[in-house]
Amino acid sequence: MPPRVRSAWFRTLGQLALILAAAALVGVLIRHPWQVLTVAALGVVAWHYWRLRKLLMRLTARQRHTPPLGEGTWNELDRLLHRGQQEMRGRKRRLIEMLRAYRAAAAALPDAIVVVERNSQRIQWFNEAAHGLLHLQHPQDINTPVAHRLQPLQISRWLASGRNAEPLEVASPWNPAITLSMRLIPYSENLWLLVARDVTRLLQLEQMRRDFVANVSHELRTPLTVVHGYLDMLDPAEHPDWAPMLAEMQRQSQRMTQLVEDLLTLSRLESADHLPAEEPVAMSTMLSTLRREAMALSQGRHEVSVEDSAGVDLFGSGKELHSAFSNLVGNAIRYTPAGGHITIRFRKDRPERLNSGAMAKDTGVVLEVVDTGYGIPAPHLPRITERFYRVSTSRSRESGGTGLGLSIVKHVLNLHQARLEITSEVGLGSTFSCHFGAERVRPREPLDIALP
Repeated sequence: MPPRVRSAWFRTLGQLALILAAAALVGVLIRHPWQVLTVAALGVVAWHYWRLRKLLMRLTARQRHTPPLGEGTWNELDRLLHRGQQEMRGRKRRLIEMLRAYRAAAAALPDAIVVVERNSQRIQWFNEAAHGLLHLQHPQDINTPVAHRLQPLQISRWLASGRNAEPLEVASPWNPAITLSMRLIPYSENLWLLVARDVTRLLQLEQMRRDFVANVSHELRTPLTVVHGYLDMLDPAEHPDWAPMLAEMQRQSQRMTQLVEDLLTLSRLESADHLPAEEPVAMSTMLSTLRREAMALSQGRHEVSVEDSAGVDLFGSGKELHSAFSNLVGNAIRYTPAGGHITIRFRKDRPERLNSGAMAKDTGVVLEVVDTGYGIPAPHLPRITERFYRVSTSRSRESGGTGLGLSIVKHVLNLHQARLEITSEVGLGSTFSCHFGAERVRPREPLDIALP
């Protein structure tokens, strides 16, 4: 107990004892001590109830009062109550200022921000940009169902996904020239943020970049073919001094040709929204081909093994899948020192646990390429699939890589509704896993070629 409160408490007890002692003395003098003590005690109780009534009236009146002077318990209670009210008003004022600042910041954003109540999916608030991008009107659209108000966008099923809703890109029904990117962000137990952004300019710039890369790559084919032709005509035996220079020119021109081919492949994959032709892909034949290619690229410097425990085939584009898998195998060979081990493993995927706790019956398959190479530091893993991104520039150039292989793999897997997972530890090696869903799995044909 604080000293000031303790002092007020003892002072009040002292006053009470003094009143009762005086009442007892008066009662003894008039020979009626108990009656006088009773009247005095009732008076003290009545006075305390009167002070309690004043306190309750002060609390219910919601008015600011200066605490009275004095050193008793009730005066100390008044001072504490006054201080608590002052602190509460200060906190309320700061909260209101923060709320106004947050609302002003949200209102100034160029993106449309809509606060949606989770259970009823009704609009609670929206900023000024929501009027231009989503055509919401204030105040008539407040407390209306967001799916009904944005019915031209047909987002009911997307909203039903809740926390699992992926970002959605749709053409604006009010202006077909605008493309909206929409995200649903749960930020509390009962409220969601619906964020809509105009990404038209970004998509246009991305398309311009793709067209530029594709056109430049296509135009480079002809001069590279001419350079190759002249280099092939030059005989190193006639000019022994030129042999090292000619060999280096041929190596660099071949690397440039491979870079152009990879850029054209990547441009084609980025511009495609579906696979041109899909068919069952015999995985036993695919694995045999990958092993032969790995052995040819390794030239006996590595141990290559293949494990096929899935016993199924895939449904998709055999050409694109071979391109993706061979890129992974080629990277494993290039970035594994001589004497290392490369494992190409095709297995069933681990079943996922459902929300009910049961395990999913239909599982996919995984093609893994495991190496015992240099490994990839953890900070590089999130960006390893970006085009031209290199963990070690010198090592990549020595191995002849173009920096586009993993980007091609990622796009091929996206077209097959698959995903790429990468785990690595420096000095121990890396594992590249291609996860395919159950919809891509087909029973294996009995005429497949067995693995060598």
